[in-house]
Amino acid sequence: MERKQILIIVCLLALCAAILAFPLLTIQDSEFGGADGAAEEVIANLDPDYEPWAESILEPPGGETESMLFCLQAALGAVVIGYGFGYLTARKKYRAEEAA
Repeated sequence: MERKQILIIVCLLALCAAILAFPLLTIQDSEFGGADGAAEEVIANLDPDYEPWAESILEPPGGETESMLFCLQAALGAVVIGYGFGYLTARKKYRAEEAA
């Protein structure tokens, strides 16, 4: 890779990190209901005296943050899988050209 390509990739990654960090630092009281919240309500209705035996290590500032982190995890997984398929395809083409 050329230095220019590496610089562009680093700048894009920095932009992605800034887009990720901005909502985390600025939006404090966002609300988002999901399966976890619904499960907590059902448990509270079934057994009002229930106390959880574990707590979160890191408490995100709002509910939307959890959703964003989940989407980021999914995107990262897609990138890794896409890179793997691309690598295998390129390796197959390279071996075919080498044999010819």
